Amino acid sequence: MSQRRRELIDWDEVDRLINHLIPQFNTSFDAMLIITRGGIIPGGLLCEALGLQDVLTAAVDFPYEAQQEESKLLAWPEFIQFPDEDRLVDRQVLIVDDVWGSGRTITAVRSRVAAVGGIPSTCVLHYNPYRSLFTPQKPDYYAAVTDAHIVYPWEVDRGLDLTPFMGSE
Repeated sequence: MSQRRRELIDWDEVDRLINHLIPQFNTSFDAMLIITRGGIIPGGLLCEALGLQDVLTAAVDFPYEAQQEESKLLAWPEFIQFPDEDRLVDRQVLIVDDVWGSGRTITAVRSRVAAVGGIPSTCVLHYNPYRSLFTPQKPDYYAAVTDAHIVYPWEVDRGLDLTPFMGSE
């Protein structure tokens, strides 16, 4: 397996990406659905900029038991956290994540919002069409196209020693 190019971006670049997204929105949204964990920071920045107060979260996992790496791409999504239907029905919902790589997570969330009667729109900072499993689908809103593995400033190892304190010796 070849090594993918990695790109570390800083907070100034995050600001530029958010500023690039804001003028793209051609509708007003009733709610924002942030996908944890990657969408928390971009979603927070966007809900503040858009004045959205109804902010919801979704957490999705794709468990698999097979040992083959390719098998995990076939796993069915498990929704660990998802808002009640009444928070989504007949509402314009902006779904936010940091990146559309394979597209599995955001597509699963978009499908579930639509299935309960919501009107979903998807938004990411980075769209990677080279990894997407859902072409020709793509995010409704995105700030940049990339072929790299993006490392966001909130993903940088902080060097915290999370080993519990064992007392003095």
